Amino acid sequence: MSNGDIIVSLDIGTSKVRAIIGEINDGAINIIGVGSADSEGIRKGAIVDIDQTVQSIKNAVEQAERMVDIEISEVYVGIQGNHIGVQTNHGVVAVSNEDREIGEEDIERVLQAAKVVTLPPDREIINLVPKQYIVDGLEGISDPRGMIGVRLEVEATVITGAKSAVHNLVRCVDKAGLKINGVILLTLASGVMTLSKDEKETGTALVDIGGGSTTIAIYENGGISAISSLPIGGQFVTNDIAYGLRSQSDHAEKIKLKFGCANVADAAEEVKFKVTRMGSNVEKEFSQKDLASIIEPRMQEIFQLIKAEVAALGYGDKVDSYVLTGGSVTLPGTLALAQIELDASVRIAVPDYIGVKDPSFSSGVGMIQYVSKYMGVRGASTTTKKPVSRKGSTPASSKPRMLERIKNMFQEFI
Repeated sequence: MSNGDIIVSLDIGTSKVRAIIGEINDGAINIIGVGSADSEGIRKGAIVDIDQTVQSIKNAVEQAERMVDIEISEVYVGIQGNHIGVQTNHGVVAVSNEDREIGEEDIERVLQAAKVVTLPPDREIINLVPKQYIVDGLEGISDPRGMIGVRLEVEATVITGAKSAVHNLVRCVDKAGLKINGVILLTLASGVMTLSKDEKETGTALVDIGGGSTTIAIYENGGISAISSLPIGGQFVTNDIAYGLRSQSDHAEKIKLKFGCANVADAAEEVKFKVTRMGSNVEKEFSQKDLASIIEPRMQEIFQLIKAEVAALGYGDKVDSYVLTGGSVTLPGTLALAQIELDASVRIAVPDYIGVKDPSFSSGVGMIQYVSKYMGVRGASTTTKKPVSRKGSTPASSKPRMLERIKNMFQEFI
């Protein structure tokens, strides 16, 4: 990728739709725009209303555009859900160059060979992740370009999804007036940003606790070995609060974000707030400890289900640590509670970029890192600044970039 290239990620979640604009400069990523909108039309990670989802996408994208005066026409879209499947496959090709030097074309051919798998008619490949390349029997090669060999092999992880879920997602983005450059598994993207090389090797569970669902990905030997999704998330906590305090759901969500604590031991009795009871104008006062006594049991259940699912996947004794991400791990006390319930080493991953230092942005930022690191190498197209507007206005590419406009302003005084 060249300097000034723009990558836009679109994370369509159950509670929020987030659009993040990243700019590549000298190989480094700068987050220059962020848009977030309430997610309508999504239930437990699945699209149930296309028109509402389209409007949510438009709202998030337009908010990101306004931040940096950029009109977005192309995006990379994240996908996840209980329909995602993982399997391993092998690809083999003969090196085509006469001098036997492995080039880009050979890598493309061997990756295409690894995509030849037998799938049911209702499934399709979403991503292909190389685990290692093998050149003439020599294993453990991460990048074979420039090496000399006769036979090139790849061991890859094939990630598949239900056609209906993929096509509904694509349709929503298309109806929002955006071109999709690629569909990326969110857990795969999060892993690029959140996990170290050692964590990917030794056995780590990457857990993304969203609003309506929780995704668990097991990493070992450098890549994803298993993936699963649970239909439970932060919205269940909100529903419990609404029921316990007899308040409306939108008020319960605000209370959770402002006063919530996942661990009763960490909650403060002296922190008070008032709630207007549903069906009346009467206000009742509660303490943060009262609120934590509602939140903690549900969060305990979530972590217990996560631990049980890891065991069901066959990795109960193989996972040494858990890395948590997603919008529902931001509540104070979450880390302490997770360490108790999971009985393992636990940390919360947060993107280290200004403006997105929150676990809820891990997937969106991870997509930008994934595209920059992997897809850009294979020539995937990226969104450029000021592309043609999807709103029918003049081509945005005709407008100068922000830095160029600032330079032009100063040049007038030289």
